[in-house]
Amino acid sequence: MSTPNGPGRRSRVLLLGGTSEIGLAIVSALDLGPDTTVILAGRDRQRLEAAGKSLGRPVEVAVYDALATDSHQAFADQLSAGGVPDLVIAATGVLIGQDQAERDVRLAATMIETNFTGHVTALLAFGEAMRRRGSGTIVVLSSVAAVRPRKFNSVYGATKAALDSFARGYADSLHGTGVRVLLVRPGFVIGRMTEGMAPAPLATTPGAVGVAVAKALRGSKSVVWVPAPLVGLATVMKLIPRPVWRTMKS
Repeated sequence: MSTPNGPGRRSRVLLLGGTSEIGLAIVSALDLGPDTTVILAGRDRQRLEAAGKSLGRPVEVAVYDALATDSHQAFADQLSAGGVPDLVIAATGVLIGQDQAERDVRLAATMIETNFTGHVTALLAFGEAMRRRGSGTIVVLSSVAAVRPRKFNSVYGATKAALDSFARGYADSLHGTGVRVLLVRPGFVIGRMTEGMAPAPLATTPGAVGVAVAKALRGSKSVVWVPAPLVGLATVMKLIPRPVWRTMKS
C-alpha cells in the first residue's frame, strides 16, 4: 500500500461489511505489510473480532450500520480523523429472495438501503475525504445481476444495477483527483449468501474474487469481471430478445 501523506504514515484499509466473505477474501489476497492498519466495520463487534482472527493479523473494529445513513458522514469524519483510509472496500450486502420481498415490502426496502443507499452515502463521505487528500482507492462490489434484470431477482438486480451506475458515475467525478474507483462484477459467488442455491454458469468463489481484485489493484483497470469470461456472457445477455429472456429460468 502507498503512503501518500509521506514517510512514516501507516497505511489504512477499511472494509465496510467487515464480516463479508468476499470482502475478507480481498483483504487476505492483498499484499499488506505489517504496518498496514486493517479496519473491519459492521454492526456486530463480536462477529467482527472473529472475522479479524480469520485474517491472521491484528485488526481494528468499528461499529457501522449500512442502514443508518444519517450517521455515515459522522462515521467517516471520526474514522478519518485517525487517518483517511488509503483503500475502502464496500462489501456490505444482503440477498433476499424475490418471493420474500414481494410478500414483505419492508424486506425489499432493507435490501435496497443495504445494497445501494448505504453504499452511496458512505462512499460519498469517504470519497470526499480522499479527494481532499488527493489519493485513495475505492472498491465497489457490483454483480453480473446488474447487467440485466431477471424476473426471479428483480429487486436484488435493481440494487446492483443502481450501485453499478453510481460507481461508474462517481469514478468519472473523481477522475483526475488522485482517487480511483475499481468496480468489481462477480458472477454467482458460492458462499454463505447463496447457500442452498444452484450455482449459475461461470460461478466463482470468494477466494477467486479476492485474487482477481488484488491483481486488478496492482494495475490500472477500472472494471474487473470474475471470472474474466463473464464479460462475454454479459454481452450475450444484453442481446437476447425480451420475450425469450423472460422465459429463461437460469
